[in-house]
Amino acid sequence: MHTDVVETLDRVAAAHGRPKRIRLDNGPEFISKDLDLWAYQHDVVLDFSRPGKPTDNAFAEAFNGRVRAECLNAYWFLSLDDARVKCEAWRRDYNEHRPHSSLGNQTPMECAFSSGQACLP
Repeated sequence: MHTDVVETLDRVAAAHGRPKRIRLDNGPEFISKDLDLWAYQHDVVLDFSRPGKPTDNAFAEAFNGRVRAECLNAYWFLSLDDARVKCEAWRRDYNEHRPHSSLGNQTPMECAFSSGQACLP
């Protein structure tokens, strides 16, 4: 599982560039030598939240709640492939079609293109 995180970071970095800092919780997928080595090799700071303090990463907690309510609890998944298709459709809608008031009523994609960097709602 740990190499999945590193592979995903490599894929995202190839498409969008590497971040300077990544905010993480203390989940097992994020506490690994593979991720630590990747961050060190690419000069990326891993910024861990304090254990038991979800408010340290309120954006991620709010987003997780949105994914759970609007996607995971809203659909009946018939297979892993069905789940992938439905989750990808939700992700695309969230990032490419749905305006966010915190981004001046732009989608995250519009915000990223207009500013030249990743935007977070």
